[in-house]
Amino acid sequence: QVQVVESGGGLVQPGGSLRLACAASGSIFRINDMGWYRQAPGKQRELVAIITSGGSTKYADSVKGRFMISRDNANNRVYLQMNNLKPEDTAVYYCNAAIKTSNSPRFVDYWGQGTQVTVSS
Repeated sequence: QVQVVESGGGLVQPGGSLRLACAASGSIFRINDMGWYRQAPGKQRELVAIITSGGSTKYADSVKGRFMISRDNANNRVYLQMNNLKPEDTAVYYCNAAIKTSNSPRFVDYWGQGTQVTVSS
């Protein structure tokens, strides 16, 4: 059994900062890519940032220069530091991890339950 749990969302004023955290736990053999996605009301879920096990990163154009993804491989955690937040960043943010368990022959995508980020004055 694998669990992926996010934390750190909340209400922040435009220009403010938030740090999201995500922890994967359970019968984990190895984690490949970890990433953050978001879904605003009435819109499709979109990629925000992704980080490989080796530390390579990719960002959506809309967050480049404002958000930074990082990970702690030893503790199966991934973080998203969000700076200079804008109202259009308001969404539910989801953590995703490609995980291979001890009894699985391949990597499987696991998702967290989501954490709300609201940017408003």
